[in-house]
Amino acid sequence: MEAKTFLPSFDVGSLSVISVIIFNCLGFEVVCNFAKDMENPKKQIPQAIIAGGLAIAVIYIFTAFGIGTAIPTKEISSSAGLVDSVLMLLSRITEAPLTWFVSLVAVLYLLTLFGNMVSWSLGVNSVAQLAAKNNDMPKVFAIESKKNGMPVGAAIMNGIVASVVVILAPIIPNQDLFWCFFALNMVMFLLSYIPLFTAFLKLRKIDQTERVFRVPGGPVLTKLIAIIPMVLVIISLVFLAIPMDMSKETLEAVLPITIGTVVFIAIGEIIAAIKGRQESTAE
Repeated sequence: MEAKTFLPSFDVGSLSVISVIIFNCLGFEVVCNFAKDMENPKKQIPQAIIAGGLAIAVIYIFTAFGIGTAIPTKEISSSAGLVDSVLMLLSRITEAPLTWFVSLVAVLYLLTLFGNMVSWSLGVNSVAQLAAKNNDMPKVFAIESKKNGMPVGAAIMNGIVASVVVILAPIIPNQDLFWCFFALNMVMFLLSYIPLFTAFLKLRKIDQTERVFRVPGGPVLTKLIAIIPMVLVIISLVFLAIPMDMSKETLEAVLPITIGTVVFIAIGEIIAAIKGRQESTAE
């Protein structure tokens, strides 16, 4: 096996996976939502972000390297890559079908997904709760626990939506439809980060409010911190939502994502315009 097989080719095909790489690394900033619950957020927030970022990088690099070593790239399944790699590795070690070990790996993998879901939901639910209190989302998302103030409404609504998707996914006749929906979700998710970076740059100039945690560095460093990931996100969106060629297969796979993105952005802008008009009328 040659070393070049592990190196990116930097063609359109390899660059298109940037969106997946970025998507896998997102979420480390969610820890900032728990600043009020920390004893020393000025110290603990950077520690959590750095530790989480390193853990994500190490885990994904070693996992991807292992799967890439065991299975040729063209034979890797997008849904069963981990299980396939374990089966292939075991077949090289022993002829006995160690199904119990494969099942154990699958259960441990599901456990990591469950932990990811719980930690991610805690941060996202808090954002939805705050948006609902600001009248940017339905009031049901603002419902909170009287005991500890946790966003119960947002947790229930997200749980309902996630459960529906999980139940429908196996019975959808055309699995391409599910992956199209997943890609559209990824596009909308990545889009939300663009105003986050621009808001960071704007607030650094005009807002001198004392924060629990402030990103260190001068003007040059802060611009690099915001601009570099923003450019990567934009590149990811281009490869995700814009057809790279006019072939039938590409158009069938990407065009629904492009149309869906435009439609949902338009719906969001219409809702924002209606809300703005209502607030102006109330004043």
